[in-house]
Amino acid sequence: MRTQVGIVGAGPAGLLLSHLLHLRGIDSVVLELRDRDHCERRVRAGVLEQGTVDVLTAAGVGDRLRREGLPHHGIELRYGGAGHRIAFEELVPGRSITVYGQQEVVKDLIAARLAAGGKILFDVPDVKPHDLTGSPYLTFGGEVLECDVIAGCDGFHGVTRAAVPQGELTTFERDYPFAWLGVLARVAPSAEELIYARTPRGFALHSMRSPEISRFYLQVPKDEREDAWPDERIWSELAARLETVPGFALKTGPVIEKSVTPMRSFVTEPMRYGNLYLAGDAAHIVPPTGAKGLNLAVADVTMLTDALARWYETGSAEGLDAYSATCLRRVWRAQHFSWWMTNLLHTFADEDPYGERLQTAYLDYVTSSTAAATTLAENYVGMVW
Repeated sequence: MRTQVGIVGAGPAGLLLSHLLHLRGIDSVVLELRDRDHCERRVRAGVLEQGTVDVLTAAGVGDRLRREGLPHHGIELRYGGAGHRIAFEELVPGRSITVYGQQEVVKDLIAARLAAGGKILFDVPDVKPHDLTGSPYLTFGGEVLECDVIAGCDGFHGVTRAAVPQGELTTFERDYPFAWLGVLARVAPSAEELIYARTPRGFALHSMRSPEISRFYLQVPKDEREDAWPDERIWSELAARLETVPGFALKTGPVIEKSVTPMRSFVTEPMRYGNLYLAGDAAHIVPPTGAKGLNLAVADVTMLTDALARWYETGSAEGLDAYSATCLRRVWRAQHFSWWMTNLLHTFADEDPYGERLQTAYLDYVTSSTAAATTLAENYVGMVW
């Protein structure tokens, strides 16, 4: 089997890359370890930056996003018994976020690729990249896929980054001393916009996926188990952390899904080795507090598409040579913002009264200073593409 770009991973990064390449006349094949149902049902990110929405719309996969996505023009920071709205429409006019689940983006991209005759191979066993600095190819289940370049879009635990010889990549990591318990519930949202709540009991986030489905997160110990959180405990703790302002009542309903996600920061440099290009979670992980993971993946593959198209059209490798450095500037900006949001809103077990008061003072500054609120809003809705 032969293609121009061999893509490992059928998450949003790999699928969008395949679709964008198709629109530029470049052939690709996507290899995915999991089955299609798993890819389309896996609940992950749900906040799309303005730039991400623009890319999906321009690529012709934004129809359902426009119909079903929930545009938001602000978020609430809730602490000290009061809520403080960060108003995007005032601070960053014309830019907003849209709440639309990652699994819905994946469904749209799979449908678009299959409708265009694209090749997505699911349930592919034992994928291995070879000859990354020469004539690259991928083997899987006794098959061989020859290609000009390989795109590693297979996540943090994928095979592509692991195929790079030891010492060729530098990694930067930080683990946080807590995790998030993510909860999906069949209940209408209790608020129209996202609520980020900092309390002495820990952080909580009220989000949503549709007018009928709500998404919540609770800060929990790093080694927490899902079975330690029966539904009654979940709703009780969410109420304790969110019902801290007058007039707010948390709606409850059946819990559909719950999972514990570790909080981690990770960056690998460079994002290229020979003819292997890493994108999305294969190259970087951010704490979900800043809602940057999916959006960084979209930025990566948009840049990679432009670089590959230029190479195929003109023979110039300038864009490919600049790919890693260009992406990493955005990645490190997002890393800083996610680190900042995480430290601002979470409680730390070893925190003394001085540190706790300092956090509150900084939150007061963010919610009372137009300049500070604008900085938060600009970073949250994403850099201009």
